[in-house]
Amino acid sequence: MPVRKGKSKISGGASLLLALSLSGAPLASENLRLDVVDEDGATVFHEPVTEGAQWCVFWNHSVQHFLVRDCFAALDGNMVLERSHQPDFAAGLGHIPGRGTMTSAPDGGYWIEGINEAVPKNCLRLRVGAPGVDHRIVVNGRDFNLSAIAPRKAVRIVLRPAGQEGEQSC
Repeated sequence: MPVRKGKSKISGGASLLLALSLSGAPLASENLRLDVVDEDGATVFHEPVTEGAQWCVFWNHSVQHFLVRDCFAALDGNMVLERSHQPDFAAGLGHIPGRGTMTSAPDGGYWIEGINEAVPKNCLRLRVGAPGVDHRIVVNGRDFNLSAIAPRKAVRIVLRPAGQEGEQSC
């Protein structure tokens, strides 16, 4: 699913708006919700977000024990990986040429900016680490500790239209 840069331009009047509404695709102005769903299908965290909202998944590298941040945004109703902060080129980390631009971070390490990759089906699968890994989701000023409530368990981080309920597999 390609990600457009910049603001959406909707034209074509009411027929386009009606078509988008009937398709079930989120509209740019529609409120969204970010959910964390455990392996039993229970929602363990939810937070309302709006178009353009940003959030990050923080975690401590399991070998080097430093903080890594993967940051996402809601763009045109899609969950998009925008950037990542990595203090080091440790196991499993690093920049892949052609996937964003790497720059030095003022506080150390480096940012990979402009990744702009849509997450398939707006659903990110994550195996939450033990408490020492400290997986957290930081959104709207909230810092929710996933490792405290679902250590070593599979979860899905899902972006969906507000009010949409039910299973969303990925």
